[in-house]
Amino acid sequence: MDNSVLVMMWTAVVVVLIFDFTNGFHDASNITGSIIASRAMTPIQAALLTGVFHFIGPMLGGTAVANTIGKFVKIDDLNAHMSLMILLCGIFGSIFWNLLTWWFGLPSSSSHALVGGVAGAVLFAAGANHVMWGWEDLIMKGKLSGVMKVVLSLFVSPILGFWLGWIFQKVARRLVANARPKVDRFFKLSQWASAAALSFSHGTNDAQKSMGIISLALLLGGDIQKFHVPFWVIVICAAFITAGNMFGGWRIVKTVGFGIFRVRAIHSFNAQLTAAAVIFGAATMGAPVSTTHVASSSIMGVGTAEQPKAVKWRKGKEIFATWILTIPGSGLVGGATYLLADLLFKVSGVK
Repeated sequence: MDNSVLVMMWTAVVVVLIFDFTNGFHDASNITGSIIASRAMTPIQAALLTGVFHFIGPMLGGTAVANTIGKFVKIDDLNAHMSLMILLCGIFGSIFWNLLTWWFGLPSSSSHALVGGVAGAVLFAAGANHVMWGWEDLIMKGKLSGVMKVVLSLFVSPILGFWLGWIFQKVARRLVANARPKVDRFFKLSQWASAAALSFSHGTNDAQKSMGIISLALLLGGDIQKFHVPFWVIVICAAFITAGNMFGGWRIVKTVGFGIFRVRAIHSFNAQLTAAAVIFGAATMGAPVSTTHVASSSIMGVGTAEQPKAVKWRKGKEIFATWILTIPGSGLVGGATYLLADLLFKVSGVK
């Protein structure tokens, strides 16, 4: 194997692991925000509990999402240098967008950023025919695949999260209508289970995205001959997303836990249960979803069922705007990064 290809391949692996860390760092607030806001746990307790289940999730959750993410672009027919450079630039675009939105406290989607960054770099570098759009499979086979499957999953899941949250809250309110105030303690304790379920689901779905990209890098670099996810990739991705979760994106905790709706124990429990069901269900179908948007929309659904006027819709509009802008925004960054890298190589005479 060419040494330069080997270096680029392992550089891509390292950069994806950095993305994996920022994913856990960025998305930790989606799980811990409502727990902390409802005072069911202290920040340290929340970080420890979610950290454990974040690690277990990728280990037991399979690789269906990784297979979807690893195959939504087709760049293995390009030369190894170019394909790995495209991948690297796309991931840099994703990381940049994650850090930018974290800095401004906006709960954007790491999943959207990853898809947008990589797709943008591919479009700028190799053209639209190297993106697996999925139109042909949908029309000829009635099957979702490629970008169609990714985008539809990312956009439908928050809507599903909103309405399931609304339903769960309405049902829960009916069940406890005549209950004593002590029922609040029940919901606080129950959040240990619902937070664990949400952490497991998040680890299962989100870590697989990094697994898919790393496996693609290994395929492009010639380390593996056929696309599959090696066991060591599963372990290391689980470790990095867990580490990111433990450090936590505390800026966004304020948005998710306090900025959308005044969350109490019953609201937090229902929102976590909703998000866990949507995210884990998607993972079993190989559908990558945004934990950020599912968690945020679940809280909005719960809040609407409880008291629509108390929901801070202005914050919801900010989240929605970020939701819409993330894929094209990270795509432009990924594409621009490739053009800049290509220019630098040409000027330096390396390429």
